[in-house]
Formats: sequence, structure tokens, C-alpha cells
Amino acid sequence: MKQYLPLRIGKTSIHLHKKTVVYTTLAILLTIVAAIVSLGIGEMYIRPLDVVKALLGFGAEQDALIVQQFRMPRIIIAILVGAALAAAGAIMQGIVRNPLAAPDILGISSGASVAAVAFLLLFENVSIKWLPPTSFLGAMATTILLYALAWKKGVTPLRLVLIGVGIKIAAGAVVTLLIMFSPFLLQNKALLWLTGSIYGVDWNDVLMILPWVVILIVAAALLARRVNIQQLGDDIATSLGSFLQLDRFLLLIICAALTGTAVSVGGDISFVALLAPHIAKQLIGPSFGGALPLSAFIGSLILLIADLIGRVAFSPLDIPVGVFTSAVGAPFFIYLLYKNRNR
Repeated sequence: MKQYLPLRIGKTSIHLHKKTVVYTTLAILLTIVAAIVSLGIGEMYIRPLDVVKALLGFGAEQDALIVQQFRMPRIIIAILVGAALAAAGAIMQGIVRNPLAAPDILGISSGASVAAVAFLLLFENVSIKWLPPTSFLGAMATTILLYALAWKKGVTPLRLVLIGVGIKIAAGAVVTLLIMFSPFLLQNKALLWLTGSIYGVDWNDVLMILPWVVILIVAAALLARRVNIQQLGDDIATSLGSFLQLDRFLLLIICAALTGTAVSVGGDISFVALLAPHIAKQLIGPSFGGALPLSAFIGSLILLIADLIGRVAFSPLDIPVGVFTSAVGAPFFIYLLYKNRNR
């Protein structure tokens, strides 16, 4: 029990793994530092101490305006989108029991992309505020289709993977066709969204996705024990009294909702959902209860750093954040494939 920290809340006693607490605390601190640094860097540089003063409300008026109104929404969106994608990836890897699984690899993000690109190209006169719910519905519809096609006296991880990859390929073909038969200006708009970018977000976007991200991650945490049981195998999970298919369906819906929420604002950002959970499990082990919050903060940190590089490295150009996550994620995915080639 020396590896655990006892925590008592009322009559409930919880034991927290020390390694999980240490790494999660470190991830939170690194995320805060990255956010403060990112808030200070731009066309006008603001020192970290002045950024903190501006956040607390007693800094210079000009600093407060730049930090709170212009830069803060983008930083918070990066944190929320990164956390949502990472949490969705942790859930998917827990269900499928495979470190190669992620919503963007198994077609859920692609379903959201089809819905979003179709909206951008076919409903150009409709208000852009309808784009987030459209992509959200696309992710949910794709997940239901994935579950239905994978069902055969229940749903197994292998069928989810095979059907998911097929859906991803089909969705990619649909997106390509939509873009090919669209006007040039709309094509550029759609391609930017597909790359993944948090450019131009504001406080309305923050308020729109904040409650969803928090509620869905909490819901996933409440189901942590069921995910851990599923990782023992379907037969063992069933023998332990788990409602396997119901739990798997609920977890898939939460995964889809997190993915749809992230994609609705950030576009089709790749590989965060793959990278963050894998890093978390390498640090603390496979327990979903500990890996979920750590994955979320690692995902936030990855997206914050990628966005900072995109804003600064090629100034005055603002490179979409998805370019850098793909640049890191693609070779990492190849490494995982090589590492798991004999499994």
C-alpha cells in the first residue's frame, strides 16, 4: 500500500497511485507554464510575469486587452480540444485493447469531417454557427453506423477496428468528391478545416464546448472501472458481471461526443488521440482511471505546443496546428506499427 495515497471524502475512502498523482500534477504544471508562455508570445511580446498580472486583473490595460480578449480564447480552446481528443483516444484504446486505436484512425473523426465539409460546401449561405453541431452529429452518426455494422451477436474489438478503418477510407473518398466538385474558394476553406486549425476562435467557442468537455470526461471517469474490466477480455468481463455490450456502447458514444466536440471547433486534428494516451500509459501503466486525466492534460500540452510553434516558427504566417500534430504523429504511428508487428 506504500505506492498509494489514501484520500477520504466523507465516508468514501479512495487510494490514489503515487506515480499517477506525480505525473498528473507535473502534466498540469507544464500545461499551465505552456499556456502562460503562449499567452505572452505574439506580434507584441508580453513577459510571463506581466501575463500573470493581466490574468489576475491588475496588469497594464493594454496587456490585459491582448491577453484576455485576443489570445486567451485560443489558448483555452487548445487546452479543451487537446483534452477532448486525448480522452477520446484513451477510451477507444481501452475498448479496443490496442495502442493503435484512436477516433481519427477508426473513422469517427472522418464522419465528423464529412458532415462539416458537406456543410461548408453545400450550405455556404447558412450561418457558420451551425458548423459545430453539424460535425458533432456527423461523429455521432458515424459511431452508431460503426456499432451497427460491427454487431454480430455482440461487438468485438477486432470487428470495431476492421469496420472503423473501412469507414475512414469511405469517408475520405466522400470528402474528396465533395471538394472536387466545389468552387475554388470553398475548396480552400474546406481544406483548411480538414488540416485542423484553431485560428480565429473566440469566447463563444469556448463557452460552447467547455461544458461538453468537462461533463463527458467526468462521465468517462465514472466508467473507469468498467473499462479496466473490459481490458481483461470479453469472457472475463462477462463472468465478473459486466454488462459488456451496454458498457461498450456507452463508452463509444462518449468517445464520439468528445471527438465531435473537439472536431467541431478545431477541425480534423490528427494523432493527438493516439499520442497522448500512449504516453500516459507508458508513464503510469494501463489503468484507465489514472490514464484518463493524465492523457487529457498531455493532449492539452501537445496542442498548446503545436499551436505555439504554428504561430511563431513561420511568422507572420499562422500554420494550422494539425500540420505539426501530423508531422509528429505519423512517424510515431509507424513506430507503434513496427513495435506491435508480431502481436
